[in-house]
Amino acid sequence: MKRATDQANDLSIQSSARVWLELADEALLSQCEVDLYRASGPGGQKRNKTSSAVRLRHRVTGLSVTAVESRSQHENRARALSRLRRAIALTQRSPVDPAALPPESYSVALQCDATLRVNRRHPDYWRIVQYVLDVFVSYQAGVSDAAKTLHLSTGQLVRFLKSEPKLWEQTNRLRAQFGHPLLR
Repeated sequence: MKRATDQANDLSIQSSARVWLELADEALLSQCEVDLYRASGPGGQKRNKTSSAVRLRHRVTGLSVTAVESRSQHENRARALSRLRRAIALTQRSPVDPAALPPESYSVALQCDATLRVNRRHPDYWRIVQYVLDVFVSYQAGVSDAAKTLHLSTGQLVRFLKSEPKLWEQTNRLRAQFGHPLLR
C-alpha cells in the first residue's frame, strides 16, 4: 500500500477533481500549505498565546479555507479539512459521461433513499454533491436533463440542491453562468 504522501503526489498530477475528495485526510493535507496563527477575539489569555487558528491553501486548486473557532489546533485543522472538502465539491468540476455508471457512493445513497436525501454528516456527502453538480454542469445547468441522468425527478433534484445553503448558492451561480433564470 502506498504512503499518504505518495498517493497525494500521484493524484495531484491527475486533472479529475473527484480524486481529491477520495483522499484520506493526511493525503489531502499533504497537498496544502498549512498556516498556523493566533486568532483574535474572545477566548481569554490562552487564545492570545497559542497559534490555534488554521489556514489551508490547496496548492492544486488555489482554494483557501480557515478555521478559528476552537482553542484547539487539532479541532481547527479538522474543521478546515472539512471546509476544504466542501469547497472542492462546490467549485471543482469534472466532465461526466452520461452513459457511464455513476460513482459507487452515489449509487449506494440512491439505493438507501430513492429521493436522494443524504445527511450532511454522511461520509460521502460531499462526493455525492460533487457528482450531482458535475452532472448538472454537463447539461449546462438544465434541471430536467440532469435529473433524468441522476435517476431523480426534477422536484427531487431541486430539493437535494436546496438542502444545503452553499450548494443552493452554487446551483444558482451555475444557472446564471449558463444564462438560465435562478431557481427559487
